Amino acid sequence: MTQPPNHPPQGGFGAPQEQPPQGGGFGAPQTPPAPGGFGAPQSTPGAPGVPPMPPPPAQQPAAPPQQPQPGYGYPQQPGPYGTPGPYGYPPQQPGPYGAAPQPGFGHPQQPPYPGVPGAAPGGTPASRKKKTALITGAAVAALLVIGGAAYAVVSGDGGGKKKPVAQQSDDPKHSASGTPSPSSGGDDPENLNDGRKPGEDRVLWYKSAPDAPRSGAEAPGMWVTDKAVVKAAYKQVFAYGVGDGKPAWAPVSFPQKICAVTPQQSDDDKVVVAYMSGTSDKAECNQLQQIDLNTGQKGWNVKVDRQGAFDIAVEISLTISGKTVIAGRAGSAGTAYDVDSGKKLYDKGSDGGSCAPSGYAGGAGRLIQASSCAAFEPNEHDEIQELDPATGKVKWTQKVKKGWEVTKVYSLDPLVVYLTNSDKKAWNISTFGKDGKFRSQVKVDEKFAPHCGFLDRDLQGCQGVVTDADTLYLPTDSTSSANEIVAISLTTGKAEWRVKSPAAEPMYPMKTEGGKLVAYVQPSYDAGGQVVSIPTAGSSHKPTSLLQNPQGTAQIEETFFESVVGWSDGRFFISSGQLSGSDQAREKLIMAFGN
Repeated sequence: MTQPPNHPPQGGFGAPQEQPPQGGGFGAPQTPPAPGGFGAPQSTPGAPGVPPMPPPPAQQPAAPPQQPQPGYGYPQQPGPYGTPGPYGYPPQQPGPYGAAPQPGFGHPQQPPYPGVPGAAPGGTPASRKKKTALITGAAVAALLVIGGAAYAVVSGDGGGKKKPVAQQSDDPKHSASGTPSPSSGGDDPENLNDGRKPGEDRVLWYKSAPDAPRSGAEAPGMWVTDKAVVKAAYKQVFAYGVGDGKPAWAPVSFPQKICAVTPQQSDDDKVVVAYMSGTSDKAECNQLQQIDLNTGQKGWNVKVDRQGAFDIAVEISLTISGKTVIAGRAGSAGTAYDVDSGKKLYDKGSDGGSCAPSGYAGGAGRLIQASSCAAFEPNEHDEIQELDPATGKVKWTQKVKKGWEVTKVYSLDPLVVYLTNSDKKAWNISTFGKDGKFRSQVKVDEKFAPHCGFLDRDLQGCQGVVTDADTLYLPTDSTSSANEIVAISLTTGKAEWRVKSPAAEPMYPMKTEGGKLVAYVQPSYDAGGQVVSIPTAGSSHKPTSLLQNPQGTAQIEETFFESVVGWSDGRFFISSGQLSGSDQAREKLIMAFGN
């Protein structure tokens, strides 16, 4: 099963779909209750099947009167496990995915269909507005979307213009090995705190980006330890002191451009970086290098070997779980290595010609594999499996109903999975227990806007979505004004509370700590961004400001392309996930804010 392309439709979500056939499968039809809170909740008699959600009524065009249905009065869609649900409306554009993409954070990010995590290409430096992607879960340290997938994976945006990614030509505009400048002095002597207003916090330090090809370059990942912030960019990995920005160790250089990183680090602060095998059309992303975040020392280096003719490592995803790092090639294979020694542990490939891995998500001591089975056959379907990270042995398998695809993993513990149905233009968010049994599904019809990587290879590539043991926190969509964060029970799937952004700009969750949700509010033309704290318990969920970034740096804060953000020990970090390679201006690689 192929994943939906990143071509969300323009405008609203269109009129309701025609009534689909009610399918059996993983439970009986669900009857959604009356509208309320974050949307019309569904009752789940015994099985998952979280189908699509309609957009808010105000965004729906006028439609002919229909026969009343349960809940909101619209036809139900069958869910990924066979259980029909109340949501699911087609976009206004013809076809399952619509037309051109929209920008990311802060712009109308129209997903392929309601609820689909949007990812849009970027723009030129002049058009970069509100391009902030968030690290969630364990913040930057565990770049996983929930507790982990927060992730340093980057999310897109960009006004529908061509995304400045590294293309076939790899010629740098200047030197490819240039290092970022210091926070002051040298070739970039800026005082970003000059003119700071009362109540505003400080720019602790910043670094300029290294030279990159004119076609752009990837700058994936951002890891935070007790002492350093570590950042990959083009052909190098840099490390800076968390408080002063001084180099923590000399940059680690690679012979070719970096093409993937582990979004999380191991328990002893090891990461794995993948880089290209060369510069030709036949070059693959198959060279793995381990790095110690505390010292910058290079560890083992291995080449990912192919498992058959269909295993092409043009793009790979990397993830760490425990002592295992796995390199996944979408739709073909996965290879696991010991994160300390680089020793090959096992291969995961075609299961007797029936199932092949389509993605991996790791963290919180768990390793999840999504597989596509019986492709192009009548019984084509996806499966979700939990693997023993050390051995690859399957712990449990959850079969997904035909037509539904495992698209993203929002959280590992608890396991929260995002699924899509391109034929029905529907989506589903389901939660599973430790044993793989269905627990609940989201029962709201709000238009959510977590931001997910533009590359389908990354099952963990979402930001701006956070979970704790019992609650899922999702941001609603916004064109550029205030939005809301909604807290959804993982037991019932219903909205428990919602809170509006304290400014006239969108707000996105980053992590939970100390019984509170930490969120990032984007900057505006007359104010810098801010970090706020929201109580998760009790009756009051009023945001309290933790940091107010300077207004004088708001424009710079907005121009970080496909940015990755993180919050750690009272400091806010924002970095670029993509370098433009533009000669127009010296672009920033990373900035740190604090008291």
